[in-house]
Amino acid sequence: MQSITQILTKEHTQCDQLFVDLEAHVAKTQWEKVQPGLVQFLAGMEHHFAEEEKILFPLFEERTGQKMGPTQVMRMEHMQMRQLFQQMRISVEQQNHEQFLGESETLLMLMRQHNAKEEQILYPMLEQVFSGEVDDLLVQMRTLPAEG
Repeated sequence: MQSITQILTKEHTQCDQLFVDLEAHVAKTQWEKVQPGLVQFLAGMEHHFAEEEKILFPLFEERTGQKMGPTQVMRMEHMQMRQLFQQMRISVEQQNHEQFLGESETLLMLMRQHNAKEEQILYPMLEQVFSGEVDDLLVQMRTLPAEG
């Protein structure tokens, strides 16, 4: 059985690889590959955020009573990333690779810090709180409908 930490860390790695591929296409101005790459990257990120924001964070907050704790910080960082996503979409529409790469550099720093906090602090906390319920949570996470 895999843990929440293992599953979500694997998702971080998958999204990171999509991001690396996207940046490479932008750097080479391969615009025909950029749009599909951006769509795939953003879909992966939004699904990951939804697993946390719709399933894990609310349940964690309910169980622990910590509504202004680590989950709130993670939500704020998700919001910051979503703002960068929007700016990146505009850069792609305008085919402005310099602007995109500047925004992606900011996003990369934010994602690295965010993922480290989740993987080293929050996910182990989730493992403790949800001990014995991991399989049920993973089913909910896997069956979460895709956002349109």
